[in-house]
Amino acid sequence: MATAVETLGKLERRITISFPLTDVRTEVEKRLKVQARTAKAPGFRPGKVPLKMVAAQYGYQIESEVLNDKVGRAFNDAANENNLRVAGFPNIVPKEEAAEGQLAFDATFEVYPEVAIGDLTAVEIETVQADVSEAEIDKTIDILRKQRVHFHTKGEAGEHGDGGEAIAASGDRVTVDFVGSIDGVEFPGGKAEGYAFVLGEGRMLPEFEAATLGLKVGESKTFPLSFPEDYHGKDVAGKTASFTITLQKLEWAHLPEVDAEFAKSLGVADGDLAKMREDIKVNLQREVAGRVKARNKEAVMDALIKVAELEVPKTLIAQDSERLAEMTRQDMAQRGMNVKDVPFPAELFAEKAERRVRLGLILSQLVGDNNLQATPEQVKAQIEDFAQSYEDPREVLKYYYSDRRRLGEIEALVLEENVVTYVLGLSKVTTKAVAFDELMGSNAQA
Repeated sequence: MATAVETLGKLERRITISFPLTDVRTEVEKRLKVQARTAKAPGFRPGKVPLKMVAAQYGYQIESEVLNDKVGRAFNDAANENNLRVAGFPNIVPKEEAAEGQLAFDATFEVYPEVAIGDLTAVEIETVQADVSEAEIDKTIDILRKQRVHFHTKGEAGEHGDGGEAIAASGDRVTVDFVGSIDGVEFPGGKAEGYAFVLGEGRMLPEFEAATLGLKVGESKTFPLSFPEDYHGKDVAGKTASFTITLQKLEWAHLPEVDAEFAKSLGVADGDLAKMREDIKVNLQREVAGRVKARNKEAVMDALIKVAELEVPKTLIAQDSERLAEMTRQDMAQRGMNVKDVPFPAELFAEKAERRVRLGLILSQLVGDNNLQATPEQVKAQIEDFAQSYEDPREVLKYYYSDRRRLGEIEALVLEENVVTYVLGLSKVTTKAVAFDELMGSNAQA
C-alpha cells in the first residue's frame, strides 16, 4: 500500500510505500526453491543441494531482487493511481519507523512541470540568409590549391621554375637549427635541429620569423626574443632570450595550376573546369544551407526559452549532465586522448544540460498541442537528403532503417524542424543577410 502524495516543493513529491514482511519472505522462499533446481555445490548433484545451502549462497541476492521488484511495482502502481508523471528516477530509502510486521520505504521524486508557452504571435525572431557568389568559389579554389601545395628547393631550376632568389621570404618553407639561452644558460625546449616551418603562417613568434626572413642557406643570425607573459612555457614566460638560428634548407611553395589535372584531383573525371566550379558551388550551397538552418533554429530555440514558463526538474538536469560528461569522455577517447584518469564532473555540464532539458520539455509541449510529430514521409525525405552526398544513396537508407536508434535520431531532427517551421509561421520574422565568411566562421548550436 501507499500513503497519500505529499507535496514537498513545486515539483518534489513523496510517497510512503509499505507491505507485509511475510510477503517478502514468501516470495524469497519461492525463488530459492526455483534456484535450488539448478544450484551446484561440491559433493552434490545439480538440483540436489540442500535448501539451507542454497539460501546461504543466494539468499541475500534474491532478497534484494524481491525488495527491488516489490518496491518498484508498488511505486509504479501508486504513481499510476495518482496520475503522476514522474520525472527521472525516484530516491527510495527505508523508513526507520514501520508498523509491526511491515516494511516501509519513502520514495521522493519529481514530477514533470506544467509548461506555459506565451503568445508566439508577439515573438520577434531575426533569421539570416547568405548567398554563394563567384568570389566564394574562388576563395574555396585557393584553399584547395593550398591544401595541395608542394615545395621545391629555392633557387634551383625545375619544371615549375626556380622560385626566385634563394633568400628566405614569406610563404617559403625553411628548415633551421636554433639554440636559445637566458642569461647565457640554455633552457629546456630552446634548442632544435632540422626544425621546419612555413614563414608567414604564424607558427613561430614574430621575432623568430622576422630574424629568419632574408637569410640564405648556411647563414646564421643571433637576435633577442621576448616571450609573452602568457606563453605556454611557464619557465620562460615573460623573459627575454638570446637565439641563434642557422638556415639549413630553403624551399618555395608551388601551388598547382587551376587546370584539367587540378579538376581531376577534385573528382571531376573529364577535368572540365566549369563542372568543377559548379560542383564546388553546389557543395558550398549545401554547407551554407546547413549553417543558415542551424542559426535560424538557434534563434527560434532562444525565443522559445524566453516565452515559455516552467520549472525544470533537477533530476532530469542531473541525468543529462552525467550523459553529457560521458559523451565528452567517449568523444575525447575516440580522438586518441588518454582520459582514463581524467575527472569529468557532471556539474561542469549542468548549464548546457539545463538548456537541453528545458527545450526538450517546451518542444514536447508544442508537438503534443499542435500535432507536430515527424511523419514517415518526412523522415524518409530527410534521409534521402543526407544520402545525396554519398556514392550509394541506397546504403545510407539501409544504414538508418536497419537501426531503430538511428532512425529515432532522424525523427528527432525532423520534429525540431517542424517546431521551427511552426514557430516561424506564427512569429514576427525579420531576415538579415550575413556575409559568407561570417556565416562559415560561426558555430551555431541549438
